[in-house]
Amino acid sequence: MMFVTKLTRLAAGCALAVLMGASAMAAEVTLKLGHLANEENIWHKAALKFAEEVAALTEGRVEVVVYPNETLGKEIDVINGMQLGTADMTITGESLQNWAPKAALLALPYAYKSLEHMDRVASGEIGDAIEAEIIANAGIRPLTYFARGPRNLSANREITSPDQLNGFKLRVPNVPIFVAAWQALGANPTPMAFSEVFTSLQNGTIEGQENPLALFKSGGFYEVQKVVNKTEHVRSWIYLTIAESSWDKLSEADQAAVQEAANRTQAFERELFLADEQALVTDLESKGVKFVEVDQAAFAARAKDAVIAAVPEDIRPLAEQIFNN
Repeated sequence: MMFVTKLTRLAAGCALAVLMGASAMAAEVTLKLGHLANEENIWHKAALKFAEEVAALTEGRVEVVVYPNETLGKEIDVINGMQLGTADMTITGESLQNWAPKAALLALPYAYKSLEHMDRVASGEIGDAIEAEIIANAGIRPLTYFARGPRNLSANREITSPDQLNGFKLRVPNVPIFVAAWQALGANPTPMAFSEVFTSLQNGTIEGQENPLALFKSGGFYEVQKVVNKTEHVRSWIYLTIAESSWDKLSEADQAAVQEAANRTQAFERELFLADEQALVTDLESKGVKFVEVDQAAFAARAKDAVIAAVPEDIRPLAEQIFNN
């Protein structure tokens, strides 16, 4: 009896191995998706959701393997790898302006008045033009986009009007259009590495900084800055992309399935994004951070001309169109 049981278990084990082997063999195309976020980030959760949807919709013919934490390299490295054929997919945004100048419009300071306004642009004619240029110039196809948390100005005082910014020393990333915008507002922006911000705030080298809430929290800035002024001056989006060379390897049916998987992933990610933004506010308030409403229209009006002047001349009409929409 025991011998029969062992045989039965052995047979079952062999059958499972055969099934697993058949499943592995069923993947006709494997896509490597590398991104910079860690496993807790909603981009990674969205990437895993995308992989799950692709597997289901292609009945296992296409497999997406996700590599977080810059495992395949930094953002630009992965983009280069996609062009060379050593990587297939990534999550990227305005970095693509190195190839497609219109990608600068993804993160245009003070241009997007709300998340809904940004959605209209990203999913409309301007968004289509940006995507077409990325495909043509970079050989990379945006499949869908994710919203990013808006950047806000933190300080140890309330700043509700640009008139209160005279000479205000704040850290900005080394992005020329960001520097131009804050200079136009009367502030004194200083490009600085993110790793230096906490100490600079602590010792008073700078009076404030601007970042999305997720980075404000992860940087521990709430320990030295107790006011978040809701300037929401940069709303932006980022693309889930695939190399054109990898896209072309897929059958028409699988291309349609991968696109549908991306569409479903966008809805999934948006739900996570909205919940995450609200959770960040609640958590930071519990740490003593005060959120202050500001005159966003006044900030935008004063920065507009400098922002438009800072983008490449050939895309200024599009920038003006976004501001005036």
